[in-house]
Amino acid sequence: MAPPLCHDGRPCGGGTSIVLVGRGYPAGYSIDVWGETMQQLLAASRAIDRFQSAVGRTAAWLLIPMMLVIIIDVITRKFGLLIVAKDFFLNNGMAVPAHLIGTYFTSTKFQELEWHLHAALFLLCLGFGYVKNSHVRIEIIRERFDLQTKSWLEVIGIVFFIVPYTYLLFRYGFNFAARSFELNEVSSALTGLSHRWIIKSFVPIGMVLLFIAAMGVLFRNLVFLFGSPDLSREAQELSPELHLSEE
Repeated sequence: MAPPLCHDGRPCGGGTSIVLVGRGYPAGYSIDVWGETMQQLLAASRAIDRFQSAVGRTAAWLLIPMMLVIIIDVITRKFGLLIVAKDFFLNNGMAVPAHLIGTYFTSTKFQELEWHLHAALFLLCLGFGYVKNSHVRIEIIRERFDLQTKSWLEVIGIVFFIVPYTYLLFRYGFNFAARSFELNEVSSALTGLSHRWIIKSFVPIGMVLLFIAAMGVLFRNLVFLFGSPDLSREAQELSPELHLSEE
């Protein structure tokens, strides 16, 4: 994006300007450094919003296999279908299908797969939920404030809470998953799932996504607070967390 150039020596966006002097620059050309920085922050926030939306919409498809696993688990346990099928194959001399059912299609595996899919869905959609302001908020006090105060609260919350929170959970979550991988950890249940490190790796992945989302929200709130009037309005339109006073 080309920086806004002013011919009269004044900042284009009302911020700090740098006057360009030298061969190739007409007299009085300047760059609005502050305005350009605000535009870059807003562009980065839009890019993060698109990225998180893509991740969230893709991860949402995990809801379908999770529902199918739950339905299959409930039906097979209710009517004992796995036992019936296993006995049927054994009585007809088909040991391989019976072995597959007893090894890979146990109720314990189904139940563990349910919470594995649910955990992965939750962690992958954390960032998406935050940039879209679809997470739970306690509005008893915050709803009474004006937009400027709400925006400041958002910035403070990100800097002093989300950033250290995501750092700590990423650090310990990464070690958590790495140890599981090194030990080739499996379920504590005899017929449970193996490769426990796969689900544990979603903890650091989810924290990275949440941190990126927090940066997107931080950038658009900084533009709302410190940008020019036009950029501030753009940032507000991009920020669902600043629309609550209109609801």
